Amino acid sequence: MEPGTVIITVPGLRGHVEEHWQTRLAAATPNVRPVPPLGRRNPSLDERVVDLHQAIESADGPVVIVAHSGGVITTIHWAARHAESVPGRIRGALLATPPDLAAELPAEYPTLATLAGLGWLPIPLKPLPFPSIVALSSNDTLGDPVRVRAMAAAWGSRIEEIGPVGHLNPASGYGDWPQAEPLITELCTMEVPR
Repeated sequence: MEPGTVIITVPGLRGHVEEHWQTRLAAATPNVRPVPPLGRRNPSLDERVVDLHQAIESADGPVVIVAHSGGVITTIHWAARHAESVPGRIRGALLATPPDLAAELPAEYPTLATLAGLGWLPIPLKPLPFPSIVALSSNDTLGDPVRVRAMAAAWGSRIEEIGPVGHLNPASGYGDWPQAEPLITELCTMEVPR
């Protein structure tokens, strides 16, 4: 990884979860800067995109984005709105277990109508201007593998099959996710899409 690279983690619609792999990655790695989670009671997409943009603008080196769940969708909307304003700044994005938002989420999440009203839908489906890897779960109830593959193809992302890991969160039995680190390293070696 290039010296000075800043890793920015982008959470989903959750609040702070101490045992989440993003929290643990931030605690164990000195160059990680988390975007603060807003939780499910504040489902604003615009606020999340602003927070991510500010984190990128304030980074004093190249950036690798590490997004999970709804954080992937936040990252995709950020890229559609702002990626051209920071050319060459993003070395890559690890996009872990994105939801497809094709069916209602569990009751603790906002409804699809609420998310659509806040701009989450439709999900942008155009190529990202930086390298990206989608970490694909084979049994994520929030992201049908066929639909997630189609989104990854539209974004120009490489797909990393990570097996039956559910939504890759503590509720699925995952705290640490050591596979994130080699994928972050790989992103730094990938060529920028043309």
